[in-house]
Amino acid sequence: QVQLVESGGGLVPAGGSLRLSCAASGGTFSSLGSAWFRQAPEKEREFVAAVSWTGGSPTYREGLMARFTISRDNTKNTMYLQMNNLKPEDTAVYYCAAGDYVSLARGSALYWGQGTQVTVSS
Repeated sequence: QVQLVESGGGLVPAGGSLRLSCAASGGTFSSLGSAWFRQAPEKEREFVAAVSWTGGSPTYREGLMARFTISRDNTKNTMYLQMNNLKPEDTAVYYCAAGDYVSLARGSALYWGQGTQVTVSS
């Protein structure tokens, strides 16, 4: 069983940056793909980005690659999401997830974190 804990969310003005972290424990995180999802108020959860267990093959939701960067450090069992030039429409609860890389890109994960709130003010 893998436990995932997100951190790094907060309130930031439009144009600002945040770096989210996802710390994993209790299992074989280093052998799983990992991803970020987000859910805005009154909207369905949506895929943001995923990366393979090696840290390679990053994939992003269309339109986000220019501003977001996903990465992971298996020596620290931690995944990151660097978000730059944030916009009000990026406001959401951001969740980390782990599982099969292909399934993650389709929205399915074995493990989920509890989420961290990101609020971008206009």
